[in-house]
Amino acid sequence: MAKIDLSMHPDRLERTLKRVREQKIVVPTFAQMKNPALIPDRVKAELKTIGLWDVHPRNLFRISWKNEPVAKGGGFDGVNYFEFPSSLTGTKARVIAVVGKWFPTGAHKVGAAFGCLVPRLVTGQFDPTTQKAVWPSTGNYCRGGAYDSALLGCQSISILPEGMSRERFEWLQKIGSEVIATPGSESNVKEIFDKCKELRASGQDLMIFNQFEEFGNYLWHFEVTGHALEEVLKQVMGPNDTYRGAAFTTGSAGTIASGDYMKKIFPTSKIIAGEALQCPTLLENGFGSHRIEGIGDKHVPWIHNVKNTDFVVAIDDNAVVNLMRLFNEPAGRKYLAKKGVPEAVVSKLDLLGFSGIANVLSAIKFAKYNELGENDIVLTVLTDSMELYGSRITEMRTQFGEYAETDAAADYARYLQGITTDNMLETTYESRKRIHNLKYYTWVEQQGRTFEEIQAQWYDPHYWTDFQGQVDEIDELIKDFNAKAGVA
Repeated sequence: MAKIDLSMHPDRLERTLKRVREQKIVVPTFAQMKNPALIPDRVKAELKTIGLWDVHPRNLFRISWKNEPVAKGGGFDGVNYFEFPSSLTGTKARVIAVVGKWFPTGAHKVGAAFGCLVPRLVTGQFDPTTQKAVWPSTGNYCRGGAYDSALLGCQSISILPEGMSRERFEWLQKIGSEVIATPGSESNVKEIFDKCKELRASGQDLMIFNQFEEFGNYLWHFEVTGHALEEVLKQVMGPNDTYRGAAFTTGSAGTIASGDYMKKIFPTSKIIAGEALQCPTLLENGFGSHRIEGIGDKHVPWIHNVKNTDFVVAIDDNAVVNLMRLFNEPAGRKYLAKKGVPEAVVSKLDLLGFSGIANVLSAIKFAKYNELGENDIVLTVLTDSMELYGSRITEMRTQFGEYAETDAAADYARYLQGITTDNMLETTYESRKRIHNLKYYTWVEQQGRTFEEIQAQWYDPHYWTDFQGQVDEIDELIKDFNAKAGVA
């Protein structure tokens, strides 16, 4: 039972192809995003003169974990990853993260937006010449969607909470997206959905790409992020090492799909779902507000395969915001070096944005809970970097004053070396079903999904596997679309 609609709309498709020719767009395949060696040499030659964040159609080929880590003119190499030493994590286990900074827009969410848009684009379901693209988000996803929309020369509407970082709003305005700021902050996702409902009723010709329910988001991460994790693991794993699992803050539940991919290869590995302690939705059906930008809360995303989730971990947002200062303030970095953290590590800690810090903390808690040793590997994802949160450091200095060595010592001891295994749940069949059942209130009662489908998500053994097999079909549609456009 395939979940991604690939039905063709010939009239719209012709108008879409005309726009693609005008914008000189060539759409990359999933195969090329996983393996850039398949990208034509002429495209690679063009990229030598293009900046990573430039609004240029060839940058679609940089929707990959394998970009050379430079701001302009880079080619492709292996997956960008970062290993955290025990001197930082306080656990003997090897904690390794793939790095999202080197995507266009500075965050891996541009891939999720691509995954939602492209099936609609190459089938003619979405017409960029007449329709506005609506991107509901808690931050980075609407950036990726606005970026894709700008490449297509179509109007976009970015929806995100008003409490998100200043950098997000400034960039969206610069790229020309219409911005709607909804009430609240990171955990106020329902307000975003309410705005989508209002837009649907407005009579405008638009298409809403809701990352929280679009299986294109899941599929992109299952295929592209999943393969990236597998590649890194093969590269770093020694003969005596064991892969134990991967940790992800849930957010829209796109990235956690890569854990599903890894579990197919390593059936005994675990999937760890992280959330904010201040809004413990999965952990205890709780609610609240928090400051870990990029992860969302107070609902269970439709595309979260809860039946495959082994641990739930709640991360204190105080840990995240204080570690942000420890990792980026001069006094913090100096103190880490004093404690024996290698300079090569300290100098790259700006690779961690807020959700990346939370992901790493989730991985550490999992490692400590399971008493993992030096031959155990836990993987995670750095979704973006501090490049998108610079204003938060200024705000913290204004609110709490300059960051001193005593602050660094306290944060290092409390939030890194002192990480405990409280606020965790090793899930059982019963607790997984409890979490899954929370979907009913958001998706069936409020968003129009059916009782039959929420039951199928839990009971149908093919529900989560059938659309995973659509990648080859989508790639063939992309190839056909590019051939008809004639840009290549």
